[in-house]
Amino acid sequence: MTPSEKISLWLAQVRAAGEGAVAARLSTAVAGAVALGVAGAQGWDQLDLVPLIAIPMLLATVVLPDSLAGLTFIVVVAGGWLMRAPAEISLSLVVTGIALLVVHLATAFAAQIPSYARVHRDALRRWLLPGAIALVLGPVVAVAAALVQGAHVSGSLLVTVAALLLATATLWFASGQSFNRD
Repeated sequence: MTPSEKISLWLAQVRAAGEGAVAARLSTAVAGAVALGVAGAQGWDQLDLVPLIAIPMLLATVVLPDSLAGLTFIVVVAGGWLMRAPAEISLSLVVTGIALLVVHLATAFAAQIPSYARVHRDALRRWLLPGAIALVLGPVVAVAAALVQGAHVSGSLLVTVAALLLATATLWFASGQSFNRD
């Protein structure tokens, strides 16, 4: 297949893209830009390598959501934050975490369907409930962790881990998963 045929095929697939695929990819792009913007606007010295790797990975994630680019993007942004950011929980940390969560959820949804597929509303609803719960539970767990951390309660790490496990179990069951392997 010649390069011009490949470009023509790609443009035909873009024109035939369904609303669900476009919405998922647009959500990935916006949330990724928010995560990069919030992390880059912080007062601490961010590694120069983070935007150089993260921006191309975000673009690759939007174009190829079933590749490792999305995971690389999330790891680079989170790793850049962990390497240089202060240790306290802040609003910018929560916003970045929520944005990375949206990148993860939207990329996972977009990776399951071809770009030209038509997605029924029931499929979108199946992803909307766990996504909404995750977006609500993220700040709740962050506030709970900040309160426990500020109170100097013994076993605060166990409380934080228990809250994250409870949030994970809630998302698991909200997405319709079960323990049966039928």
